[in-house]
Amino acid sequence: MTDRLSVIRHGSGPPLVLVHGYFGGAGHWRGEMRALSDTHEIIAPALAGFGESAGVMAPDTIAGNAELVWQALDAEGIDRIALLGHSMGGMVVQEMIAQCPARVERLILYGTGPVGLLPGRFETLDRSRARIAEDGLDATLRRIAATWFVDGEAAPGFRTCLEVGAMATEQAALAALRAWETWDGRASLPRITVPTLVVWGDLDRSYPRSQIDTLLNGIPDARLALFRGCAHAVHLESPPCFHATLRDFLTPQASP
Repeated sequence: MTDRLSVIRHGSGPPLVLVHGYFGGAGHWRGEMRALSDTHEIIAPALAGFGESAGVMAPDTIAGNAELVWQALDAEGIDRIALLGHSMGGMVVQEMIAQCPARVERLILYGTGPVGLLPGRFETLDRSRARIAEDGLDATLRRIAATWFVDGEAAPGFRTCLEVGAMATEQAALAALRAWETWDGRASLPRITVPTLVVWGDLDRSYPRSQIDTLLNGIPDARLALFRGCAHAVHLESPPCFHATLRDFLTPQASP
């Protein structure tokens, strides 16, 4: 076992840190590394127990995950960043900006919300926990990953999710569920003062519109990028539009 997260770096320019979600890893961001690395250095940590960090024991709190990401960035010599978090990674980046607000210049909250219990999710956290015990990790990954796409297992990005997700440990999968249950970021939303983009697919079965509205109403400088006809994995379902949206948000606007 090691105690340091794996970090993949690609491209050059201002640092853009991408934090993946449940059953994810740095491999989820291959398309973003190709599409955005001409203007930004893409920095993709793998959360503890997932993806390339499968050898790291996963904490059972969101704050603990955030601390590990900051430690990994410190070890890489990375200071001020633009920060994106997807799904569980969106919870982690909300904790990261709460811990070190001066280090985050722009924030992207993608397919995520401020309440870890995930009200309105396709199944309860207890049911997900039970299915891991009943069906095993591989079957649970396949079943959950299918809900991330409008076309389910037929979606082009589904195989990527299986490939990356297969590296996860059962310890991390269960620790993540415990972390969600005890996390609530709503009180911290008004203290997020950087420009914030909320990205959401309107057919997302993990995070309903109520979670998105709470983000938009709670963060002073937040705006919505709505992807109609997409589910939870917008970056894999609509890559060109997703990349254009990120470029537009991350590019400083010239003064008139």
